[in-house]
Amino acid sequence: MSSSPTFESIKRRLKVPVIQAPMFLVSGPEMVIAACHSGVIGSFPASNARTVEDLEQWYCTINQQVTKDHAPWAANVIVHKSNPRAEQELQLIYKYQPEIIITALGSPTSVIEEAHKYGGLVFADVGSPRHAKRAVEAGADGLIILCAGAGGYTGTLSPFAFVEEVRRFFDGPLVVSGSINTGRNVRAVEVMGADLAYMGTQYLATEESMASSEYKEMLVNATSADILVSDRVTGQVASWLVPSLIANGFDPDNLPEKCEFDFSSMLDVKKWKALWSAGHGVSQVTAVRSIEDVTRQIEKEYQNAIEAERSFLHLLQSS
Repeated sequence: MSSSPTFESIKRRLKVPVIQAPMFLVSGPEMVIAACHSGVIGSFPASNARTVEDLEQWYCTINQQVTKDHAPWAANVIVHKSNPRAEQELQLIYKYQPEIIITALGSPTSVIEEAHKYGGLVFADVGSPRHAKRAVEAGADGLIILCAGAGGYTGTLSPFAFVEEVRRFFDGPLVVSGSINTGRNVRAVEVMGADLAYMGTQYLATEESMASSEYKEMLVNATSADILVSDRVTGQVASWLVPSLIANGFDPDNLPEKCEFDFSSMLDVKKWKALWSAGHGVSQVTAVRSIEDVTRQIEKEYQNAIEAERSFLHLLQSS
C-alpha cells in the first residue's frame, strides 16, 4: 500500500514531521489546538472528556480553532471491547470528521469504512509486528508502532528492528514512538524509513497540558532511572514513573500479579489521576514550557540535523 495523496498533503502542512501523541488524562483541546498552531499534528484520547457531552464540546472547540492553515488534528479512540463508550465516541468522530483517527488497543476494522466515507485516514497503533500485520490486513491507512522507551502503553522492540520488519509488508504511512524527544530523534525516524515521530513525554510538562503541577514537577526532576515498564498495573505493558507508583501504594519491586485489562475501570478518573507515566526520554524534560516553545526547539534541532547531513555528504563528495 502506498502513501496516499491525502497523507502527503497532510505532511506538507507540518513544520516538523511529528504527532503530539494522545495521552491519557493529559491531552485536551487546549493542547491539541496549541500543537496544531505550532505546526505538528495534535491529538487526544476521546476518553479524556468526562462525558460524551463534554467530548462533543471539545470537538466543536477544536474544529472552530484548527483550520486548513494549521496542522491537522487527530482523534484517538480506544477500540478495546471493554471501553463502554467506544461506539458513542466513534459516532462523534464521524460527525466532526478529523483528518486522522488513531485506534488503540484493538483492531481498526470497525472504524475504517465509516472513516473512509468522509475521507478520514485510520492509523492503528500496534505493539508488535504481528499486530501490525493484522492492522494492515484489516485495511488501516497507517501504522503507529509502539517501540521500547515509549511512555504510557508501550512496546518492547527496538525501533530499528520494528521498522525494518514492518517495512517488509507495508510501505504506507509509518509513525514511530519510543523515547523520541528531540529534533535529531525525529530526523533519525525518517532515516530509519518511517514518516512521522510520535512524541508524548516532551509535551507532558507544557503549559497547555492537563497534567497537575505535581505531575509536571515530577517530570522535570525525573530521569530514565525513574521509569518502570510493567503489565502489572493495568494488565497492559506500560511505562510508569516510579515515584508516582510508590505514592499510590505500589511496591515497584513487588507489584501485584498481572490482571486482565479492563478499560472501563480506567474511566474512574479519581483512581488514575495521581498514577503517572512517562517515556525513557523524560530527562529531556527540564522545565515547564509552552507547546510553541517546545515545537520551535524541535524544529530547530531537526533542521540542524538535516544541515549536518548535507555538510557530511558534501564532505564525502569532495574528498
